[in-house]
Amino acid sequence: MIAKPVRLAAFAAAAALAACAAPQLPAPAPTTPPPAVAPATPAPIVARVAPAIPAFVATAEAREAFRRACPRLLKRADASGLTRAEDWQAACADADSNPATFFARHFTPVRLGDGKGLATGYFEPEIKAYPTAMPGAAPILARPPELVDLNLKDWGIEGGTIRGLAGKGRVTRAPDRAAIENGFFANRGLELAWAADPVDLFFLHIQGSGRLAMPDGSSFRVGYDGQNGHSYVAIGKLLRDRGILQKAGMAEIKAWLRANPAEGVALMRENPSYIFLRKLPADIDGPIGALGVPLLTEANAAADASVLPLGTPVWLETTLEGQPYSRLVVASDTGGAIKGANRFDIFFGAGEAAGRKAGGLASPLNATLLLPNAAAQRLPQ
Repeated sequence: MIAKPVRLAAFAAAAALAACAAPQLPAPAPTTPPPAVAPATPAPIVARVAPAIPAFVATAEAREAFRRACPRLLKRADASGLTRAEDWQAACADADSNPATFFARHFTPVRLGDGKGLATGYFEPEIKAYPTAMPGAAPILARPPELVDLNLKDWGIEGGTIRGLAGKGRVTRAPDRAAIENGFFANRGLELAWAADPVDLFFLHIQGSGRLAMPDGSSFRVGYDGQNGHSYVAIGKLLRDRGILQKAGMAEIKAWLRANPAEGVALMRENPSYIFLRKLPADIDGPIGALGVPLLTEANAAADASVLPLGTPVWLETTLEGQPYSRLVVASDTGGAIKGANRFDIFFGAGEAAGRKAGGLASPLNATLLLPNAAAQRLPQ
């Protein structure tokens, strides 16, 4: 995504990122040491094979989304540990174009925990931009070459990926949004273009990809090419928690930011996460997701790759615009705010209608994964 954070059990349905304390005298040691208490740890989340999938509907778009993912699945390490590369071979080798028979033949329904989670949406926005700097415009930055991603497991350290700037023999933490907007990377030639409205750029970062509409009528796609390593903070939640907005969808947040420009800049900088972008090829038919393949409207979603395998088909049941909504999607993308089991961000395509759907969706869901048969056989029944 382009787009930018608890999990896994059985299926039965078809379907929003120190102050110094004054020194204190040490407390006197107790005469009898208290008993050691182990820190509380969350119960492990287990993936379990579901007993049935009664009302599962597959579409040609979902079949195509899976076909696009296949070349990556056959050689990609699964961070969740649920699948192995060879688990995907049978499905990826099958040329059956009938979605119903294809998915039924090669996949087993699996639940992560109770399957209950949260559905949100994202889309591909188009924003006005300039080829050169203009008053009030904000630079759209490419990834700086010194930005590196470090997988802690390579050093035997538990945890995920951290990001920093490499130079002078060491890696230092990358700057946050405020420092970048104040010119940390200025005069480096990293500007792809300049966004006419900084608010639009902020939301382009959240979506992770989009189109830049230039004054001459041309446009081009840009997509995610890295992040500064700072945690994502949802400003909509900040507005709600502070009692500023009761409803904090995308439209309401944008309106407030534009009506309160100074406060808006400060609020946006409370989200220290910053996204770097790259120009995408002109011949692709959608934005590029985390698997490196173009996304399809309402056939792809972002998920947490540490919990479920990217490329997994997922049956989602939720509500959209007050109506029941169910869809088979392929989890081919990730996002900074998409964290945890059963947390999915549905890709709604491009344009204003897609933006309205995506911006208004934050609904409970039931999720069922379709794991390759070989992977599902290793799970508890």
